Amino acid sequence: MSESAERDQRHRERMQRKKEVVDQKIAQAPDERGVLLVLTGNGKGKSSSGFGMAARALGHGLRVGIVQFIKGARSTGEETFFRRFPDEVRYHVMGAGFTWETQDRQDDIAKAEAAWAVAVELMRDPDVALVLLDELNIALKYGYLQLDQVIADIQARPAHQHVVVTGRGAPPALVEAADTVTDMGMTKHAFKAGIKAQKGVEF
Repeated sequence: MSESAERDQRHRERMQRKKEVVDQKIAQAPDERGVLLVLTGNGKGKSSSGFGMAARALGHGLRVGIVQFIKGARSTGEETFFRRFPDEVRYHVMGAGFTWETQDRQDDIAKAEAAWAVAVELMRDPDVALVLLDELNIALKYGYLQLDQVIADIQARPAHQHVVVTGRGAPPALVEAADTVTDMGMTKHAFKAGIKAQKGVEF
């Protein structure tokens, strides 16, 4: 047998063993229910991942609810895109911009509370399959909302509904309550090299 054929044979055997392991794990996870996903960390991609899941749900014919807690001072590509589907996506921009731009804690608190009321309404609607709470972690980090109440409201949602929470600095109690947590680290970012935020990439 040639070296190439031997390598191909080893690859097939390795992939067969891997398939057996993966198949066994799939068989051991039969539950089907809504999950709470938390996307946090200092790296880029938290909101992008959340909006990707919203698009994925939309592709499956599921209804989606989106609440943006901090962003809102400028239009974004994701808002423009998802507003094309008014019958399938309920899109709410509730923030006034980044906290270092607003510089008004009481107004930020009022907007966060109003945004949470909308989020709770979405999480009480069994027709909404996925709720994206974009930058909720920032509102929690600055104490704009009560963490215990937020977790209780999320846990009271319909059993089949998925909730995605984004933003750096996810509080430990929310991480503990979540089913899936991704901590996105930053290795390199164009902004640090003097490249401004790019349309279609950052907004």
